[in-house]
Amino acid sequence: MNQTSEIAPVRKSITVQASAARAFDVFTAGIDRWWPKAHGLGEAPVIESIIEPFVGGRWYTKCADGKDVVVGHVRVWEPAKRFVVSWEISAKWKPDSRVAFASEVEVLFVAQTPDTTRVELEHRDFERMGPSDGATMRKSVDGGWPAILEFFAQEAGKAT
Repeated sequence: MNQTSEIAPVRKSITVQASAARAFDVFTAGIDRWWPKAHGLGEAPVIESIIEPFVGGRWYTKCADGKDVVVGHVRVWEPAKRFVVSWEISAKWKPDSRVAFASEVEVLFVAQTPDTTRVELEHRDFERMGPSDGATMRKSVDGGWPAILEFFAQEAGKAT
């Protein structure tokens, strides 16, 4: 029998000065305004980050060499509430389109007041990558998501 040991999910949260609808919009439709261009998977520099707003849509980057590089695909799309995307990236930070090996990122938008939202992120299913690669990826994103969420919070808090 082949057993898979579970690797704990990474959970991060941040409170932003924006309504849940605005926070969702900035995180998804506005991702190019805040996602660091240095966080690309392609061979050429990133020129744009995009999340297509529907189940099955791609999360991808357009690169300076004209290529699109897929980060993942939208699995759940509930505007102003939550979305879930696959994370189709190997432990070596290269695209990996094998769905069976993809981890998953869920982002929830919980209104605290009409103008304040708690954003809860869970990155999970690292064990799909195998014990060594899964542990490597978990460690990387555990350290990386806090800075990414800060970039997002700064953009979400800007006046519209």
